[in-house]
Amino acid sequence: MSAAKTSHPRTRIQAKRRARILEAALDVFSTHGFRGATIDQIAEAADMSKPNLLYYFRSKEAIHQELIQRLLDDWLQPLRDLDPAGDPLAELRAYIRRKIEMSRDFPREGRLFTNEILQGAPHTLGMLQDVLKPLVDEKVQVIESWMRAGHIVRTDPYHLIFSLWATTQHYADFDVQVRAVLGPERDGDGRFEDAARFLEQLYLNGLAPR
Repeated sequence: MSAAKTSHPRTRIQAKRRARILEAALDVFSTHGFRGATIDQIAEAADMSKPNLLYYFRSKEAIHQELIQRLLDDWLQPLRDLDPAGDPLAELRAYIRRKIEMSRDFPREGRLFTNEILQGAPHTLGMLQDVLKPLVDEKVQVIESWMRAGHIVRTDPYHLIFSLWATTQHYADFDVQVRAVLGPERDGDGRFEDAARFLEQLYLNGLAPR
């Protein structure tokens, strides 16, 4: 885990500078990917010298690791919030809504994670195995319990989750394509509401008991 090169508690100025570096690095990594990004680019984007940046983070890898850890924690929260005691269709609707909102509000974070996965998850494989998999396994059990109770139709719960990820994340990773195809009449923020309504209809109608 990354750390400033001091054992003393961080001052407010140090915390602000670390946050500035992470914000700049998010822009650089989401644009160029890990391999294409450099410490010099991040320092320039953060408006600080390279030696100053390296005081707070010892390497490009340390910055990337902290960003990925924060991202994965935020990205998984909507799945954690899936309530076993809630109404299944209402829970899935809320999940779709939250994931679309995240594609709208955090596109850089989405692209950062997608770039990492496309490169074979060299910096996140441990987190995927140790954090993501147990959570997905837990929620698969929840979905299977809904199926056994007849609240939703039977389907493969793993592929249902994969499909929900793919269709909602599309609106972050392929936003330029989405806006180009929709055209100027429909490329405003309303496209996310349109997407949410469509995905609700697609999944909830498909999963509702016959």
